[in-house]
Amino acid sequence: MGERGIRTRLGGYQGPGSILTQGLQRFAELLPARFEVSVEADVPAAGATARSLFDSVQAGSREVCYVSSGYLSAQVPELVVLDLPFSVHDRGLALHTLDGPAGRQLAQAVRRGTGLQLLGYWDNGFRHLSNGRRAIRTPADCQGLTVRTLDSAEYRATMQALGLNAVTTDVRELRRAVASGEVDAQENPLTNFVNFELWRHHGHVSLTGHLFAVALFVCHADWFDALGAEAQHELMAAAAAATALERTLAVQEDITAREFLRSSTDVQVLEPDRIDLAAMQRCCAPLVSQWSARLPPELLAAYLQPPGSGTA
Repeated sequence: MGERGIRTRLGGYQGPGSILTQGLQRFAELLPARFEVSVEADVPAAGATARSLFDSVQAGSREVCYVSSGYLSAQVPELVVLDLPFSVHDRGLALHTLDGPAGRQLAQAVRRGTGLQLLGYWDNGFRHLSNGRRAIRTPADCQGLTVRTLDSAEYRATMQALGLNAVTTDVRELRRAVASGEVDAQENPLTNFVNFELWRHHGHVSLTGHLFAVALFVCHADWFDALGAEAQHELMAAAAAATALERTLAVQEDITAREFLRSSTDVQVLEPDRIDLAAMQRCCAPLVSQWSARLPPELLAAYLQPPGSGTA
């Protein structure tokens, strides 16, 4: 591939208010003119699924996208380290480790398993539970509720360990599934809860922080390899700047979403100190032990945080 006229098709699966969309757009703005950039920031709005977006980048019909790590854990078993429930307490520390040895190990695994080149680790927020039926303070409160989660065996298993009946829908169907009552509950970062207007249907939010979600900013590896050295450098520089912006926005958006929900008369927000998080963690402990046993010890040591190492 020459270094002029580099076709660069970017895709995302969230709307214009999303921090992920803003990160993607910032990346596009920073690429030099030699990159012929087109951006489809919200493929579900055009009738496609989030899964089809990831597949298109792996197949080479698009070059760049972001993807929640949970979608790829079946292809990349090492990514399960990011999905161990109640294992991350400090988002800054988690991202710091991903910028170091843990992130380098995962990047190699992602490339082996998917043919994708890692460009950055994006902050996709702590995930919390919401529902339209009752306050969730304990695992017992989860019984009998059907929860929507993303297409990940580990996410479904975590929800089931808490006592919920887990079902999967694509992002395209999230708003409809919640509004129609097809699901009683859902789990997501607060920014998604607000931006998808799920608060209009779910009056109970429990700040469980059961997972810290990481979005992988990736491109097609063969396309990346075919770039000249100078173009690769430019691409990575733009990715680093977009990653820094996205992470800053993620922290700010979390604060804004919390303030919005706390000010709402329609939503009851349960803070962590009003939730039996220890009981929830005990429910998930067998999963953590089972999954950890399959992971490289050096990866676990590089990424996991001891209890009390920080706060969400």
